[in-house]
Amino acid sequence: MPKTAEQIGVPNVAAAYLESLKDLEVIERVRCTIPDAHIFKLPPRPTAGGWRGADWDKEVWQGTLKVVERGDLTVILLVDPKKNSIFAVCPVSDGAVDRCVDSSRYFVLKVENADGKHLFVGMAFNERNDAFDFNTALEDARREKEVEQNMAKLDIGEPKDYSIKEGEKIHISVGKTSVTRLTKKKAETGTKSGGFLKPSSKDTPRRTTG
Repeated sequence: MPKTAEQIGVPNVAAAYLESLKDLEVIERVRCTIPDAHIFKLPPRPTAGGWRGADWDKEVWQGTLKVVERGDLTVILLVDPKKNSIFAVCPVSDGAVDRCVDSSRYFVLKVENADGKHLFVGMAFNERNDAFDFNTALEDARREKEVEQNMAKLDIGEPKDYSIKEGEKIHISVGKTSVTRLTKKKAETGTKSGGFLKPSSKDTPRRTTG
């Protein structure tokens, strides 16, 4: 009997997401909702050249696709709009989403069940705008996750307190020569202009009133 992903130590994102639905305090964010997605059974994988959507002819499901963030998890959900039930979960990770070589509207998803078993399925959108929104949602999720991981690596540490505590004194050592010159300069200045510098001859004359 084959072991599940959890038994061999591989994180089971699908199971973690489904379990998190029981916790009403977990915040869920829907990045995009596309009401018309088509799922196909894949033919044998081509030996070269990548997947081609034109080769798919067995549609097995049609419904709503959502890109959802729930806590630390990011998943692609295939949801039955009539029953409001989850048809499949595709964890957003490396290798989980692949593009077809013959159309920007066709993708291959690696869906997972609660036991950790996975299956590759074909997915198609009717409109290119839907494919664009789907790609944008995945890219935004990736970038934000990358920023969060980089911020977590920064060790800012505790801020230092440079304020003077009560009772502390600051001692400044000034050379005798500097003090003498400073005092002499102040004295000379005071005798010439009463302690203030004389106004420059280039100053603008004061305007008279009246």
